Amino acid sequence: MSNHLEERIQRAVKIKKAGSLRSALDSAVLKQFQDVSLSEALVLGLLNQGVRKFVGIFGHGTTDVGEVLRVYQEKGLVEVYNVRNEIEASHTAAQLRWQYGEYAAVFTSIGPGALQAFAASLVPKSNGLGVYYIFGDETTHNEGPNMQQIANREQDMFLRITSAMGGSYSLNTPEALFTALKWGYNTVFNPMREGPFFMLLPMNVQGKIMENMNLKELPVPARFPSAARADKDGCRAAVDLIRQYSRITVKAGGGARNIDPPVLSRFIELSGAVYVHGPQVPGLLPGNHERNMTVGGSKGSISGNYAMENCELLIVLGARGVCQWDSSGTAWKNTQQIININTRWEDALQYNKTLPLLADCGEILKQLNSIMEEREENIVSGKQEWISRCKLKRKEWDEFRQKRFNNPVLQDDKWGRALLTQPAALDQIISFADGKKAVKIFDAGDVQANGFQLVRDNVPRKTYTDTGSSYMGFAVSALLAYAMAEEKEYSIAFTGDGSFLMNPQILLDAVQFGVQGMIVLLDNRKMAAISGLQQAQYGKEFATNDSVEVDYLQLAAAFKGVASFDGGSSINQLNQALESAYQYKGLSLVSIPVYSGDHELGGLGAFGNWNVGNWCESVQQEKHRIGL
Repeated sequence: MSNHLEERIQRAVKIKKAGSLRSALDSAVLKQFQDVSLSEALVLGLLNQGVRKFVGIFGHGTTDVGEVLRVYQEKGLVEVYNVRNEIEASHTAAQLRWQYGEYAAVFTSIGPGALQAFAASLVPKSNGLGVYYIFGDETTHNEGPNMQQIANREQDMFLRITSAMGGSYSLNTPEALFTALKWGYNTVFNPMREGPFFMLLPMNVQGKIMENMNLKELPVPARFPSAARADKDGCRAAVDLIRQYSRITVKAGGGARNIDPPVLSRFIELSGAVYVHGPQVPGLLPGNHERNMTVGGSKGSISGNYAMENCELLIVLGARGVCQWDSSGTAWKNTQQIININTRWEDALQYNKTLPLLADCGEILKQLNSIMEEREENIVSGKQEWISRCKLKRKEWDEFRQKRFNNPVLQDDKWGRALLTQPAALDQIISFADGKKAVKIFDAGDVQANGFQLVRDNVPRKTYTDTGSSYMGFAVSALLAYAMAEEKEYSIAFTGDGSFLMNPQILLDAVQFGVQGMIVLLDNRKMAAISGLQQAQYGKEFATNDSVEVDYLQLAAAFKGVASFDGGSSINQLNQALESAYQYKGLSLVSIPVYSGDHELGGLGAFGNWNVGNWCESVQQEKHRIGL
């Protein structure tokens, strides 16, 4: 055994016994100045920040990092999850942060593996989730092209790519690690908006020893204020606007996800506003609340889009204003004034005619509630007509959905038999999940779009849907976060055949790491979301169908430890399959063939605009007419 390995083992033993690196140093159990490699120092630095879970795939680009993690896992300091796809690894880390509130680091080799994880980092970037990425990189002596580097004779090619997505640092000098960790912490743990951070480790530098390294120089977590203070003058001006206008709509985005629901409910009550949510935050205001108009946007709903298109005052909570969230800027057809509550200046000033309130949404709402309560005015009295009109639209939307539930089966030409429609099947699965208090995770595509039109959560954090990047295969991969989490939640991944085939690795990794959860696979043998868009725009579908019948039950059963169940073609058969799948102690898959066609009861429709395809000219004209 080499001296460096023996020293590494002893360091790990002492840190484990002391409880943390900082405790080991403060108690003098561990010497402050030691000879440590870059790879080990990086692991120590991440441990110092509370990151002790690592997920990914090792390759020739990260063997030295892998050796450090081997020792530290054996001594109980870290957990390492070796999965079968780098995209899956990134999705797992993102969901671990999103659902469970824990941080992780994704590791890959150089080249294709790193690029796969990089592509999937679009999920944490779009949804404001802190994730570290550790990529192998080309050697610094430039002795010749490295296998799997970008085939240009230029420096820092991977650094240029990763810097476009988030914070990045190339560790071509080991002693730069201390700064890299500071930059990483400022990105991954940023209380205003988290994001991905990329550590690029040249292969010839990973094992380089820093002699007499000062272990106390590794950054320790800072104390962030729980929330930015509210702007009192701005809040008073906001209340004046609330008093002035009769038709008020609150629209919540993903940045509102940490609002205390009673605070939001009280604000809706005091302000006389109606409420519309984006796809990511159902349940902040209970789905059965009389002023909850449900989802709104390009897909949207009858009631949600009505409330958006007819409001005079719009109050934005924690949203970037993504195209599908506000119908590419055309949702605010009658809006005269906007109050935008956000943590970032550029988001708060997304629109013209805006009073920006720059702070945590929950803190701002508390301040607004306090001002309205102090004034003891009946602000709601002049808004009853608006509230009543919106409630009628919500009733119309509920009846629209119920009509589809009452007609759950249609004859499908491709399958040659009667099948459940996607709205009917999704409604039953959502009801089942809610009854079991299971978490619902939606994959991109038609399943996602119909899903967020149907969820009716009465509490937050029971639905997760990546509408920020709409990454196909996210939901099934995200199930692996169950295995990594300290406090586990039974989750159901809603996926389509298209999304599932993009990332089926969960069938192996769920068994390997002991996931207990369920995949419900709705199979219509086509990319139905895009087919529907093509039909709506051009009247024809193109290159979105397939003619291959896949036995997903047999595919799942090929992985020992995965249980598969036929969802059938009726509501009763589906419910029986769901119950059997739920009782299984492991990963289960329920395969459900679903109707796909142009019958109006086979889908839920779209109620807003979107700046894509041959709609662009009219949508852009409308956006500029509105002038926000």
